[in-house]
Amino acid sequence: MRSVFFKSTIAAIGILATGMFFTSCKAPETKKDQGDSAAGRAVWTALQANDWYAKQPWYVGANFLPSTAINQLEMWQAATFDTTTIDRELGWAEKIGMNVMRVFLHDLVFENDATGFYDRINRFLEIADRHHIKILFTIFDSCWDPFPKAGQQRAPRPFVHNSGWVQSPGQLALKDSTQYPRLEKYVKSIVGKFAQDPRIIGWDVWNEPDNMTGAAYQKTELPNKVALVLPLLKKTFEWARSVNPSQPLTSGLWAGNWQSDSTLKPIEKLQLEESDIISFHSYDDSAILHKKINELKRYNRPIWCTEYMARPNKSTFQSSLPIGKPDKVAMINWGFVDGKSQTIYPWDSWTKKYTGEPPLWFHDIFHKDGTPYKPEETAFIKMMTGR
Repeated sequence: MRSVFFKSTIAAIGILATGMFFTSCKAPETKKDQGDSAAGRAVWTALQANDWYAKQPWYVGANFLPSTAINQLEMWQAATFDTTTIDRELGWAEKIGMNVMRVFLHDLVFENDATGFYDRINRFLEIADRHHIKILFTIFDSCWDPFPKAGQQRAPRPFVHNSGWVQSPGQLALKDSTQYPRLEKYVKSIVGKFAQDPRIIGWDVWNEPDNMTGAAYQKTELPNKVALVLPLLKKTFEWARSVNPSQPLTSGLWAGNWQSDSTLKPIEKLQLEESDIISFHSYDDSAILHKKINELKRYNRPIWCTEYMARPNKSTFQSSLPIGKPDKVAMINWGFVDGKSQTIYPWDSWTKKYTGEPPLWFHDIFHKDGTPYKPEETAFIKMMTGR
C-alpha cells in the first residue's frame, strides 16, 4: 500500500543513538543457545528456518481486510466485527487457491477489550481454518494516520486510498515511553496466547517501521519518528520471542538499497538480524522484483514478499507470481475486495482529485459481490496455485 510517491527521504540515523552495534546483518548460527529458556527463544538459525519452511507449501495470498471495515480497529472491535463478510470473502480466496492471509492487529483493541479480542481472533482463525487458510498476523504498523482512536471510525473520504487506516502504536504512545509497558503487555499477551497455534503461520512484528507517510500525514509526523521506532522495534522482537512462539517472526524491508550489507539502513539491519524469515515489499515490475529476491538470497533464509501488486506500476499477478514460485517465495498481494479501504484508488489520490473509479484499479481482486475485477487474473492465480 506504499509507493515511491510516499517514500519520504529518511535521514540517516546513527547506530550509536540506539546503543546497538551491528557487526553483520546475518544472524550467526551460534548467536546464542537456540533452545527455549526463561528469557524466551533465540532468533532461529538459518538451518532451523529452512527446516521449518521445507515442511510448508508455497504460500500465495493477500493482505486481508473485510470490505466492511475501513481499518484494523473497525475489523476487530466488537461492534463491527463482521464474521459473515469475513467468511464469505475468505471463501472467495479459497476458491482461487489462496492459502495465506496477512492480517493487521491493533494495540487499542487489546487495551480496551483484551478478553474479547482473544475471542474474536480465535473466531477469525476458525473461519480461516475452515477455508484452509493460514494467517500471518502483523502486530505494529507505522503507516497512515498517526492518531488512532478506538470506537466508531470515520467514514471513508471519497475516492481516497486507505483514507482511514491508522498506525499502531499511534504517535502519542510512540513518543511517550511510559506507555511502553502497555505495548509490552499487548505483544506478550497476544503472541503468548497463540504461540503454539498451528493456524497462525507467522508474526510480522512491525510493518514498514520507518515509513514517514509521505504527503498524507507528513505535516503531523514526528521528525524523529524513526529514532523512536528503532529501539522499540528491537524491544518488540524481544517481547515476542520471550513467550517462545513456535511460529517465525519477521519484519519486512520495503524502501532502500539491499545490494549489500553496507548499503542497508540501521533499521533494515535490525529487521534482518532479528527476523527468523526474511520478508520484503515490492510494487515493481518483474525485473526489479527478481533483483530484490536475488539480493535477499544471501541471507540463506526463507523469503516472503508480503506486499506487491499495483497494476499501473506493472506489478501484476501475471508479472509477479512466476518470479516468486521457482524459489518458493511466498507472495501476498495488497488488497482483496473493493471496500471501505478504497485501495482501488492509487496512492496519489491523497494529492490528486479523483471523482470516480480509476481507469485501472490500483489494488484489489474482487468486486463486493464476488465478481472478479479481471477474470483473467483470477484464472491465472488458480493456474499458479493449482486450484
